Amino acid sequence: MKKLFMLTVVLLVMFAVTAAQAEVRAGSFSITPFAGGYFFEGNENLKDTYTLGLRAGFNLTENVGLEGFLSWIPTELEDYPGNHKENLYGYGLECLIHLFPEGSVVPFVAAGVGGMYYSGNEFEKADKLAVDYGAGVKFFITDNVALRADVRHILPLNDKYNDLLVSLGVNFTFGGHKKVVDSDQDGVFDDVDKCPNTPLGVVVDKDGCPVDSDKDGVPDYLDKCPNTPEGVVVDKDGCPLDSDKDGVPDYLDKCPNTPEGVVVDKDGCPLDSDKDGVPDYLDKCPDTPLGVKVDKDGCPPPPPPPPPPPAPAPKPVIIEKGRQTLNVEFDFDKSTIKKGYYNDINSLVKVMKDYPDLNVVIEGHTDSVGNDAYNKKLSQRRAESVKKYMVENGGIDANRLKAEGFGESKPIASNKTKEGRQQNRRVEAAVDYIIEK
Repeated sequence: MKKLFMLTVVLLVMFAVTAAQAEVRAGSFSITPFAGGYFFEGNENLKDTYTLGLRAGFNLTENVGLEGFLSWIPTELEDYPGNHKENLYGYGLECLIHLFPEGSVVPFVAAGVGGMYYSGNEFEKADKLAVDYGAGVKFFITDNVALRADVRHILPLNDKYNDLLVSLGVNFTFGGHKKVVDSDQDGVFDDVDKCPNTPLGVVVDKDGCPVDSDKDGVPDYLDKCPNTPEGVVVDKDGCPLDSDKDGVPDYLDKCPNTPEGVVVDKDGCPLDSDKDGVPDYLDKCPDTPLGVKVDKDGCPPPPPPPPPPPAPAPKPVIIEKGRQTLNVEFDFDKSTIKKGYYNDINSLVKVMKDYPDLNVVIEGHTDSVGNDAYNKKLSQRRAESVKKYMVENGGIDANRLKAEGFGESKPIASNKTKEGRQQNRRVEAAVDYIIEK
């Protein structure tokens, strides 16, 4: 039993060291309903059991409190046949010493005097003087409600027994005076201080926050640039931002993004000594006279070239009209150009190159074998074949050539003979052009 008692005390003390905020208030009342276990010394011949009870107290100061208690301990005799119920009642008054009252977890020690009332079948009803001592801890979950754990060593003096009570309860606190503390000594008490832990000596406002006279978000005691205009973005030292590091803050800089190291004027703009619109650091022609137009390098444009000599009088032009004819024949039902006709096509290409304004219509034809619709398409393919050759091999712009198929509508020989049909399977182009001499 003694080992259990010591272990419980150690655990309660370890739990208590996490205290963080004052919770025990001088002049406050408390009520604690509790439940737990009651352990008898072996020679009492009573079985260990549970207990229910109530504690009511008053805190004289933060550290010292008085508390009355009443507990019910239902048990029965050991080593007796049958059911021998016994009821014990504990009562008394204790003094509580709160060890760390300024925390949300408050350990305490307790000692008191009272009595044990025995009532049962086997014992005579009697009151016996008893004293107790022990420890506990209060874990505040709000300002007025705490979970509570207690352990007591109870000594009924008449019988010289050693009993142990361990309990858990809920402590309800009413009234009292909360301790007023100014932890950072700034003149504003902690319960209303919105900026705790302010460095010692710093001037604060009514809320306990360091004064920020220019309202730039940096308190005066850290602000290296006081009196910054309201609304200006500042750095951690309270100084207006200077993104291009030219010595002119952004909110005044009319020329942001100036290259680093460039000399600027009061508006943050690069100097332009000759006022030609090109800043000195880019000006390849400094000291240009005022008003002279310059290029992107700050240099005047070069002098205009001398006027060209007068053109000679035109010579008389002799105009001669010429004509170039192309005639390419094809095999039956074919649109492939035969080798023997490339020279004729190349000759037309040369003429078109000599006269770039000349446009040509290439006409495709067939004999009368087959239906009209088919021959129309075949003649178109023959004209396109010659056009393609002139474009891809002769280098003539396709926009200067027009290919048109006439089918069998324009024969130049009789379709009744083999020779005549061969002549009709053709592509021809005839153009008029002018030769200047």
